Amino acid sequence: MLSACVIIIQMPLGLYISVPFCRTKCTYCNFASDVFSHAIFEKYVSRLCDEIGSAKQTASQMDGCLDRAVDSIYFGGGTPTLLDVAQLERIFVTIRQNFAVHADAEITVECAPGTLSEPRVEVLNRCGVNRVSLGVQSFVDYEAASVGRLHMRDVVLDDIARLRSAGISHINVDLIAGLPHQTRESWQHSLDELIACGVQHASVYMLEVDEDSRLGRELIAGGQKYHAHFVPGEELTADFYEVACERLNGAGIRQYEISNFARAGFESRHNLKYWTRQPYLGFGVDAHSMLLATDANSAVRFSNPDSLEKYVAGEPKTRSIIDSEFALQEAFFLGLRMNCGVSLHELANSFGEIAMASYADGIADLIAAGLLTRENDAVRLTSRGRLLSNEVFERFISVDSTL
Repeated sequence: MLSACVIIIQMPLGLYISVPFCRTKCTYCNFASDVFSHAIFEKYVSRLCDEIGSAKQTASQMDGCLDRAVDSIYFGGGTPTLLDVAQLERIFVTIRQNFAVHADAEITVECAPGTLSEPRVEVLNRCGVNRVSLGVQSFVDYEAASVGRLHMRDVVLDDIARLRSAGISHINVDLIAGLPHQTRESWQHSLDELIACGVQHASVYMLEVDEDSRLGRELIAGGQKYHAHFVPGEELTADFYEVACERLNGAGIRQYEISNFARAGFESRHNLKYWTRQPYLGFGVDAHSMLLATDANSAVRFSNPDSLEKYVAGEPKTRSIIDSEFALQEAFFLGLRMNCGVSLHELANSFGEIAMASYADGIADLIAAGLLTRENDAVRLTSRGRLLSNEVFERFISVDSTL
């Protein structure tokens, strides 16, 4: 067992608010979100506000240190903008009643294009939202429709224009490489549209194929439902991702993390908390938290149920202690997500030379395989390493780890 403290110091919190409601369940989605009756919305918001109000008590029960200072808030889902104006405002009021939100805090709300009515834009503005993330996925209408998205290209452009008119100019656009019917030409078109609309941030994901989504299960089974037989192959999807990296970097939207790109100064403050192991609290269905533990030699992670019914019913959170050994593993595989990589010198200062020595051979092997590169004491993923990042990260996780 390592004796050094984990890399996490007391600093302003990030808050994550989970809103698991959708207009339709996209076929590629593997999140804990779905289509629910509006009748449950008010009950969920009440439960959510109660949880926010109990944050101090929860932190104590989990043996975590809680600082009320907050410098980032992120509403994710699902589609938070399906809530009505009064419900959204109630959540924001509850947050400010229980936390000291910095005047310059980054406040992000995820939105599905077409859900930003004028009253909702007004309430976002009134509540201090200064960043919106639009789940576009494709600017090609047929591709978007094939996976269950309900918007069209013109709706996206109209939403962006109205947000800017309201003074919310920090906008992220999500795209997915590998959607059904996607071709090299159509992918180039989506990238052209993204660059042309002048957003400050972009997230580019490669289609995930797993058992947790309808499309993923169909692809694994070799079936044809959900347009599965029109999904590009893995190599072509990887090519799309590499083209996106080249195009966006060339347009000044620089890659700073495996899936994230930003103009200078517009990197996501909230997401950086996850990758640099800063403290955050999550509220709502399937929301996760990490705080410095009260003994100051470890961190504590805890999470809510991933079922709406269990969450609303008040089922207990799950909890795990992250000791120094697991913290070092996290520092590697989270830090390597970022283009700046990790500093071996800083890790050695925090965890000790002996602890770091156990990873030396693995790092050397990954460098020899062309998946990592080293410059002085900085270790980073190569372009190929980003495509095979899961294989790289596995080298930093012990077989008996609970992570």
